[in-house]
This record gives sequence, structure tokens and C-alpha cells, in this order.
Amino acid sequence: MIGVVIGGGIFLVPNLIARELHSTAAILSVWIFGGVISFFGALACAELGTAYPSTGGQYVFLREAFGPLIGFLCGWSMFTVARTAQVAWLAVTLALYVSYFVPLSGFAAKLLGLAAIALFTGINFRGATAGAFVQKLFTLAKVLGIVVIVCAAFFWSGKAAPSPHVAGGFSLSSFGEALIASLLAYDGWVQLTFVAGEIRDPQRNVLRALALGSCICMAIYLLANLAYLRVLSIPEIAASEHVGATLAERVLGAGGGSLVSIIILISIIGTLNGCFLTSPRVYFAQARDGLFFRKFAEVHPRYQTPGFAILAQGAWAAVLLVSGSYETLLDYAMFAIWLS
Repeated sequence: MIGVVIGGGIFLVPNLIARELHSTAAILSVWIFGGVISFFGALACAELGTAYPSTGGQYVFLREAFGPLIGFLCGWSMFTVARTAQVAWLAVTLALYVSYFVPLSGFAAKLLGLAAIALFTGINFRGATAGAFVQKLFTLAKVLGIVVIVCAAFFWSGKAAPSPHVAGGFSLSSFGEALIASLLAYDGWVQLTFVAGEIRDPQRNVLRALALGSCICMAIYLLANLAYLRVLSIPEIAASEHVGATLAERVLGAGGGSLVSIIILISIIGTLNGCFLTSPRVYFAQARDGLFFRKFAEVHPRYQTPGFAILAQGAWAAVLLVSGSYETLLDYAMFAIWLS
């Protein structure tokens, strides 16, 4: 869960929040509030996952609550728009950060994105164990990287410039705008429920993973924001498109930007792998109910994975990447994901 939730958001979203909120208390409160909302959502999913410990998670909950039509719309929108556009965007972002170290042409960047999609399709096609191992490895690496940056900020001997007083004060509309940005960074916890049918002792472990994962993510996000506010003034955070890199360069010198780029790359890889570990289970469950193409319900005889569903997600994400339509679809994707 931590591997899917913590992507590049914690390095990019603070900029959006600082544009709306102009005090340390307001900034920290929006991260706490977003974390609490996600925690309550995770507890609801844990309760539902205990009642319906089957593969498909969110799709299964919607089908049971509102009937097969709503369940169908959830799964269909995930495949055609939401999760496949997310995969395409992550693959493009991966190539973007690789180009920080090795300059890439537009064609080479697309080839690298396609290669990433093919790699994680293959890893998860061959078994949930392989996908879970990759997820754990990259989650550990990204969390350690964030901890290094946070510790460096707290041990930094310098002092941030004081934030000037901004007229206008606090407003609910600004808090709401900032909350949307924080929820983008927290997005992903629901994907654990997609694989509930393949988790050992789901009645206990789904709850533990969702509850502990939510709390750990919120703690990491709060520590990262305290580190930003320790080193940078709020106007500096608001002005920086890459807050994490700005902090690292100030605290660690020229190599700090490279360190952050590596951590973001690791974060993207973990989230991308998580999309292939979880989302195809939704299409598999829907097909098993007769609400999707029957081929998606096939289980690979050797690897015991929803092989065709995984391959189909990879192929459609590749089409979206090559066509460039993922950029348009992302706007619709967030709407479809949060509505579901």
C-alpha cells in the first residue's frame, strides 16, 4: 500500500498547497485532514474487504451495494480510462526523470516508456510473488531516500528566510483547493482491495495493511513537509516547481537534485509496478461475473495470475502512451477514480 500511495506527489504537491495556504499551521493541517479522510476511507475498505474478501475489491463493493450496472461502469472506466491512463502517465514521467541524467529525444522517451510498461507487464504476468517482491524492494528504497532528505533538513545548520505575512488570511475555498492537491498525493490506498482475494488471512491482514499503511503514509508526508518548512520559506515552496529538489540542493549541495531525481524515479517505478499488481484483478473479477470480455477471466495455468487481463492493460496503456491521449484522459481519470 505504501509503495502505491507514495509516488512523486510528496515532491511536487507541496508547491500547489503553498500557493493556496500561507501559514505553517494551515499547511500541516491540510496534510493531516487529507490523511484522516484517507484513513477513514481505508477503514471503510477494510470493513468491506473483510465482508467480501474476494479479488476485485472496489468493483465488488460497488456491485454488491448498487448492482451490476454500477459495478460494470466502475471496471469499464478503470480499464478504458482511469488506471491505463495512469500507467501511461507514469511511464512518460519515468522517461522524463531518466532524461535528467541521460538526454532523450521524444522518440527515445516513448520507447523507454513502452519498455517500462512491457517490463512490469512481464514481471506481474509471471506471478503475484514476483510483483510483490519488486513492490517491497522499491518501497523500502523510496522510504529510505525520503528519510535521508528529511534527516538532512533537520540537521541542516542554516535557517529558512521568514515567511512574510500575506493579507487575506485563511479561507475555506483556499483550504478546499489545497485539500484536493493533498488527496492526489494520498491516492492509491483503495488499490490494496483489488488483490484481497490473494492475501493470506484477509480478514486480519487487509485491515492491518490499510490502517497501518495510512498512518505510515501520513507520518512520512508530515515529516517531509516539516523538513520543507524547516529549510524553505512558504513563498519559496510556492515558487518552486520541484520542492524536493530545491530543498536537497540547498541542504546537500549540487548532488542533492540528482538524489531527489533518483528517489522520484524509484517512487514512480514502485507505483507503476503496483498498478500492474493490483488493477488487472478488477477486470478479472468483472469478467468472471459476465460483465466484461470473457477472455479477461482466464487464469494462467502455470503462473496462476489473471494473465490476459495483465497483458491487455499493458497493451492499452501502450496505445495511450503512443497516441498521447493519456494527457487528456488523466483529467477524466481522477474524476472516475474518486467518484468510484
